[in-house]
Amino acid sequence: MSEAVVDHIVAVLPPLLNALEALTFIARGLNPPDFDRVMEAVGAPDEVLRGVRVRLTGWPVQFDHVRTALETASDEALAAFAGLRSVQHGNGDLATVFRALRHAPRAQEALYPLAAKFPPVSSFFLAPALREDSELLGKLAEPAGENTGIFHDHNDRGSRGGFSIYVPEYYTNARAFPLVMALHGGSGNGRGFLWSWLRDARSFGAILVAPTATGPTWALMANDDDTPNLARILDLVRSRFNVDSRRLLLTGMSDGGTFCYVTGLLSNSPFTHLGPVSATFHPLMAEMADPDRLRDLPIFITHGRLDWMFPVQVARQTQAALSAAGARVTYREIDDLSHCYPGEINAEILRWLNDGP
Repeated sequence: MSEAVVDHIVAVLPPLLNALEALTFIARGLNPPDFDRVMEAVGAPDEVLRGVRVRLTGWPVQFDHVRTALETASDEALAAFAGLRSVQHGNGDLATVFRALRHAPRAQEALYPLAAKFPPVSSFFLAPALREDSELLGKLAEPAGENTGIFHDHNDRGSRGGFSIYVPEYYTNARAFPLVMALHGGSGNGRGFLWSWLRDARSFGAILVAPTATGPTWALMANDDDTPNLARILDLVRSRFNVDSRRLLLTGMSDGGTFCYVTGLLSNSPFTHLGPVSATFHPLMAEMADPDRLRDLPIFITHGRLDWMFPVQVARQTQAALSAAGARVTYREIDDLSHCYPGEINAEILRWLNDGP
């Protein structure tokens, strides 16, 4: 690689990764009354990134794949900040914020192919606690296994009913891997939600599946086409990879978390563990569920005390109702969490999944 190209990469990567970390921080701290405070806390990483964006032009053609990845990731990150700054300056509302943050996973998707070549990128896509773990770094330093990494099956943006999957690059058919099926929130899609879990799946060794609902959101109040579609996807993945049948986690955010209950409490559900996040629940769901299904079913409930969409009292009542029905409920209430995804809970959920019977 030419010295000039190396200089450009060294100049661009730190501001880009800082901007992406800032977007992660904003998405995690997205409580409407605190929006201005959160934006002030991150400073101006977008200005720094915009200042080095000019270095992504005029590269030799043989480095186009690197330049294109950095260029796309940078432009998506800057588009996210442009939308957020607009709201910060009084133009737009919470919906504008959500639309702006959709650019963040697109930036990560563009950048991820460089993880195999550039250690700072690889480190970004690891759980912070494991970024210096020699065993993990050694596994990632090996050539990626066949049919590992990220794939999309009929899951282009705007499509419905497909899925995205991540298989750790060090996957081997010699042992069974736990599986996490993660359901996006209302109006979302699996291709974007994949990135809420990718760091932890890559760090701790789990096959990650992120489906997209067959309709505008999951089948909470209509004909349920999603349950058979999830079963189809799970069967397909299990036919191709060695999946641990004792550790099949169904988790999800908001509407996705609520659908964890809707489909996961069915008597014929294939999932061994449920992990709803920021979800709602009606006590009748527990009363109507098959008692044998509920008995000793491991359920990990995560909810924010500041949740403005589904008040935390709902989660507390859910924990009581499911525990009374015989489920083995683990409950985590996060004091500073609003109605957004707390990525820091993933590691604990995976430890809970792996430490089960």
